Order: sequence, then C-alpha cells, then structure tokens
Amino acid sequence: MMHVFLANNRDELIARCRAKVAQRPARKATAQQLQNGVPLFLDQLIRTLRMEQTSEPLDSRKISGPSGGGASLSEIGEGAAQHGRELLKLGFSVDQVVHDYGDLCQAITDLAYERDAPFLVDEFRTLNRCLDNAIADAVTEFSYQRDFAVADRQAVEMHERLGFFAHELRNFLQTATLAFTAAKTGNLSLSGATGSVLERSLNGLRDLIAHSLDEVRTAAGISLQSRMFSVADFIAEVKYAADLAAQIRGCVLTVSTVDPRLAISGDRDQLFSAVGNLLQNAFKFTHEHTEVTLDAYALSDRVLIDVKDHCGGLPSGDAERLFLPFTQNGEDRTGLGLGLSIARRSVEANNGVLSVRDVPGTGCVFTIALPRYAVTSS
Repeated sequence: MMHVFLANNRDELIARCRAKVAQRPARKATAQQLQNGVPLFLDQLIRTLRMEQTSEPLDSRKISGPSGGGASLSEIGEGAAQHGRELLKLGFSVDQVVHDYGDLCQAITDLAYERDAPFLVDEFRTLNRCLDNAIADAVTEFSYQRDFAVADRQAVEMHERLGFFAHELRNFLQTATLAFTAAKTGNLSLSGATGSVLERSLNGLRDLIAHSLDEVRTAAGISLQSRMFSVADFIAEVKYAADLAAQIRGCVLTVSTVDPRLAISGDRDQLFSAVGNLLQNAFKFTHEHTEVTLDAYALSDRVLIDVKDHCGGLPSGDAERLFLPFTQNGEDRTGLGLGLSIARRSVEANNGVLSVRDVPGTGCVFTIALPRYAVTSS
C-alpha cells in the first residue's frame, strides 16, 4: 500500500526533493525553514492514506481537506499556507511554491517505478487531491502575503511622499515668514536682499505646489528643469535665505568666497532645497553660538559644496542611517526627520552625490559633489 511505501522511503523521498530544489536557481533555504514543505506534507499524506484504510475513511478530510477545492480547515492547508509564507520571506517566487509539491509527486512516481511498487487507483486519487489542496493553499497564502507586503510598501512610500511635500512646504513658509518679519521689524524695503528672500520663498511655494499637481496628473515624478548656472550666484542666494535662520538659531553662518568661473548644471530649485536642508540641519544641531560654514569649491572634475557644523560629532553607528526617512538622532525632535533624505534624493536626481564625514569631538561635514562646468562668457 502507498502509505507503507511512503513511510519506509520517507527520508529517500525528502532527499530527492531537496536535490531537485538545489538544482534550481533560487535562494537557499535551511532544513528548518523547509520543514513546513515536503517533510510535513509527506507525513500528512501518509496519515491521510492510513485513515482511508479504516472504517471511517472520510475522517481523512480533517487532515487533507475535501476534493474540488472547497474552503475547509485542514492540517495540509495550514502547513501549506505556512510553507508559502516562509518561501515568500526567503525571496522565492510562486513557481518555487508549486515546484516543491511537484517535486514530491515526481519523486514518488520515480521511486515507485524503480522499486516496482504498484499503487491502487484510489491511492493515486488521494495523492492528487492532497497535492492539489496543498498547492492551492500554499499559492493562495503566498499571493496574499505578497500583495499585503506590496500594499504596505506602497503605503510607506505614500507617507514618505506626503512627508516630503509637507517638509518642503514648511521650509519655504518658514523662510518667507522670517524674511517678512525681518522686513517688518527693520522697516526694510522689499526691493533689497530681504525682499529677494521673501520673493524666492513664495516662488518656491508656487513651484512646489505646481510640481506636485503635475506629479498627480502624470504619476511619473517631478520633472527636472535642468540648466547651467553660476555657483557663486547660487551660493550667494543660499546665504541670503540662510542668514535669517542662523540668527534665529543663535549661531554664525560663514560663507567662503566662490570662484566666479565655476558652474553646475541641474534643477536649481531642487539643489537650492538640498543645500537649504543641509544648512537647516546644521543650524538645528550645532552648539549654540558656534559656527556653521558653507564652502563651495572645485576638486578635479567636480564641484563640492560643504556644510560643516559644530554639533560635537556624529553618534556611533552607521552614518548612512542619517539619510533614512523619518530618522532623528538629536534631542531636538522638531520636524519629521526628512531633511537629509530629501536632500540626498534631490542631489542624486541631479547626477550628484551627498555624503557625510564625521569630525570626532567637533562636528560633521555634509558634502554635495556635482559635475563641474565653467561659466560661459556673455
């Protein structure tokens, strides 16, 4: 009888199935991780076949489930569902889920032929029913968990996008508010530098909203408005906006002279936002009354923009974690922890690289590296 044959050759059948798995290009699973696959199913199949030889053969349905794919709670169904979940965690495809059970069927058939072991037709029907139910439950659970993971990832991405949008809105609004307050308090003309800061912030709000609307319409991300521009003019404009924030934070912003011949190419608004986020991060974490420096210079074929603070040095651990969304490492928890993540995304969108270097006991230096160009003479 089949259940006797399977019980006597259990180890051989499992070994043949694992050999088949090893021949396929897939991530390796441990014996424990595969325990809810072939080994468990084989034991359940043996018990089902034995039960069908008793005076209560229909009780075997509690182990293996009915034929026809009807919904039911069975041991094979639970084990197969667990197997499907484990294979998904290991990065296997749905094909692997199906092949695992197909391997066992093939191994049983091959070994029975080699050992000249005849089986009854009803026993083959039971084998097929058990395989059918196991495959259906494993694939169903695999697909459910995969869809759930995709939906969860999409929700996280949506939250990040909304967070980025709110963060950038707040930055522009904060700068505009500071400029307005400075102009009002000092009775300044809006035709001067403070007025330029206010105007640029309002234009930034307008453009950000316009970009977001375009993104909703096209579902293709924000398109870059790339052009070449002077690094010196760019840094001067950044300084106008950052001076006000530095005063509010009680620190000193020092900006070095920039070679007027240097130029970079990209979306000016995105790069302005990136440098602005780095400066805001520096103002937030540098010690009170210390200096934040902004330097822009050429090194070989790159233009480097450094933002250095006096925060005392980075916390122990991987500095790359600073760029993860919603990550906050200091005591000041204002904001969403998105500034550095947004800055890196903006820099990389413009063919640049954003990195950080720790200066133990002093602070840290964030560096934007962009392709170098030269200002064309007019």
